[in-house]
Amino acid sequence: MGRHLPLKMVFRIVGIFLLILGTGDSKATDMTPLQMHASFFDRNKDGMVTLKETYQGMRAIGCSVPVSAAGSLFINGFLSPKTRPPGKSASASLPIYIENINKGKHGSDTDSYDSQGRFVPEKFEQIFIKYAKTNPNALTSKELDDMLKGNKDPGDTKGPIAAQGEWKLLYDLAKDKDGFLQKDTIRGVYDGSLFYKLEQARSSSKIKKIIVHQWF
Repeated sequence: MGRHLPLKMVFRIVGIFLLILGTGDSKATDMTPLQMHASFFDRNKDGMVTLKETYQGMRAIGCSVPVSAAGSLFINGFLSPKTRPPGKSASASLPIYIENINKGKHGSDTDSYDSQGRFVPEKFEQIFIKYAKTNPNALTSKELDDMLKGNKDPGDTKGPIAAQGEWKLLYDLAKDKDGFLQKDTIRGVYDGSLFYKLEQARSSSKIKKIIVHQWF
């Protein structure tokens, strides 16, 4: 029998999966917020996210090679058949069709986006009204755990796992130096802008390392 993936890696994979599903509002009038969010991973902007593109997107926001490799297989393997348009043949690249990305919505979430992928501001604000006790505009690790418990739907076994992976990964990638996950940062996930910031920060870090290596 093969070796099992470490639990932490599983949560990271699930987290990326949910981050690809995303939430948020979009400046594009011809796409839903959910479609716009997922389009970060559509590297060539052809309306589909292939295995390779999922891997590239995960690496771009700071995920390791093993997590990105395993994650792309998991994510595309799950979402490709769910989002494939009727009559469309399956492909070895397991493309995720962004036009149908809303079909991947899971239970036990914050309901900050509806079944069509539209952002629901009232639900987003409820996150902080209910759970942000230390800082009204941020969540601590414990408050995040409280939120995950509070969002659990009765009888739902898969949704809580997905939600935990999503939020734990977000906390790991984007918490500040004091251990707070800021409201503005979370909002950046919902409109997709945080992904681009993470990618830019990672690219800038690489450039700095190259300059230091060349000059010193």
